[in-house]
Amino acid sequence: MAGSEKSEVSDPGAAKPVLGFTGLIPVRILNEYVYCPRLAYLMWVQGEFAHNADTVEGHIRHKRVDRENGSLPAETDEEAEAKIHAQSVSLSSERLGITAKIDLVEGEGSLVTPVDYKKGKRPHVAAGAYAPERVQVCAQGLLLREHGFSCDGGVLYFHGSRERVPVRFDDELIAETLAGIQGLRQLAVSSQTPPPLADSPKCARCSLLGICLPDEVRFLNRCQVAPRPVYAAAGKGLPLYVQAPRAYLRKDGEQIVVEEKKEKIAEARLNDVSQVVLYGSSGISTPLLHECMTREIPVTFLSYGGWFVGHMIGTGHKNVGNRTGQYRASFDPDVCLKLARNWVAAKIANCRTLLRRNWKLSPDPPDQDKVECVLPGEETEAQHDDNDGGKAPRELMLTMRNDIGQAALAKSLETLLGVEGNSARHYFQNFTRMLSCNHDGLKVFDLSARNRRPPKDPINAMLSFAYAMLTREWTVALSAVGLDPYRGFFHQPRFGRPALALDMMEPFRPLVADSAVIMAVNNGEVRPEDFVTTAVGCNLKAPGRKRFIAAFERRMEQEITHPIFKYRVSYRRLFEVQARLLARYLTGEIPRYPNFVTR
Repeated sequence: MAGSEKSEVSDPGAAKPVLGFTGLIPVRILNEYVYCPRLAYLMWVQGEFAHNADTVEGHIRHKRVDRENGSLPAETDEEAEAKIHAQSVSLSSERLGITAKIDLVEGEGSLVTPVDYKKGKRPHVAAGAYAPERVQVCAQGLLLREHGFSCDGGVLYFHGSRERVPVRFDDELIAETLAGIQGLRQLAVSSQTPPPLADSPKCARCSLLGICLPDEVRFLNRCQVAPRPVYAAAGKGLPLYVQAPRAYLRKDGEQIVVEEKKEKIAEARLNDVSQVVLYGSSGISTPLLHECMTREIPVTFLSYGGWFVGHMIGTGHKNVGNRTGQYRASFDPDVCLKLARNWVAAKIANCRTLLRRNWKLSPDPPDQDKVECVLPGEETEAQHDDNDGGKAPRELMLTMRNDIGQAALAKSLETLLGVEGNSARHYFQNFTRMLSCNHDGLKVFDLSARNRRPPKDPINAMLSFAYAMLTREWTVALSAVGLDPYRGFFHQPRFGRPALALDMMEPFRPLVADSAVIMAVNNGEVRPEDFVTTAVGCNLKAPGRKRFIAAFERRMEQEITHPIFKYRVSYRRLFEVQARLLARYLTGEIPRYPNFVTR
């Protein structure tokens, strides 16, 4: 029987060899390829995936059929002519080059029918279903034929309308299926991400919308289309900070329990946690560490003083292509200089905007109930002043504008470092003009120059602490998109230094870290008594550190309008968008990396 049935799939139908490709194609990825080649490439080749409401619902719908591992009767089975009703049947074929887990196989004797479950309602189209679903069930039918069964058609069962739609395996559908297999195999070895769909309605409900960034890629490639908003994924949660010196974290069901001296002091639901951040000697149990890795929750370690030590993740991102493009570009001096110039110019521009928007004219102490810190991206059009200076001195604004021009035209990284240092001196010499006065008009918090390792005064202590947290955020974001945070372009590689994270955070130092310091001071969240100062340096005490972390997190979650794409997005989500755009630039998908420069 096997010989006669296998002859139904002729040799021309077998998968043609593709140089450099090994392995079997999952049939579910074949579905994605027919739907959108870019989606299939991102999911299968680059290892990208993200859940949305549709994918979660589909997963729940499949739980019942996936509960059992079904098996089909062997050809020598005495009961081969009996009725077949097998769930979750796994089959593969080296000749066809595909593998699949079939939801249900039903039939009698050697005549069988694959049944594929779909979560939605039956579409009212001439063929009874769309091409991706029909190709998927046809591929399952070809696998059944390959294993010695007769299979003339399949069934698509739609949960939403509780309807069974028959699919006949005619020559046209089989040819389309085999062409899809061959096309996907060739795509896998091409190392070229397919272009995004052009203004397709498919993108709106795609779970990989925030990863693919189709509108942004097309927009940056000079396509005149306004990007649709990128929404932060629901349920991402917030970081869990633990700074108690002898704290220990363990897993209890779906909860993270924080203990000190074996007494519970706090707990948090795993579903509500996006990162675990441990300060000092805080510990974590192995079961909880395993659970965090499984759920892709980074665990970050910092010294008690706030220095970033490192972070732990699971197996890491599978996208080798992004790292290959990054390493290749990092050895190109022209690419390094081009990226570095734009980062520094963007940083100086954002520092200039921060000074212009928050410059304090009056030395009189403000009403603490009316303290306002106008931050970049938050001002109204009425507040926007196009002349050089605004509230800040015109000479200072012209000087910093000149620094931007010098950075954009720097001929070497050494020259650029000099421009950056000179501009930083102008900026930090005037930093306290953005802070409110109190206590009889005297500035309790003052800053004459930037100092660190260790910081000598409260403002420098907060700035260093904020920069350490910003470095951690960027290290996590870059790792999450498949880039190596330790291989940079402007900051040169050094043992233990996340050079690319330091590169990417340059434009965001004033927008996030410095702004958090300004808000914490001007709103009275951090006070002089929250610091301990010694002959060595200055640092935040635990209560002040807790309030400052809260101010930093508020800033990270604040939504701003993207100056290029014009949609609103939180800073935490923006970091992921910018990291993915850098990866798109390094792999040649877009002609330039768009820096974030606010008005």
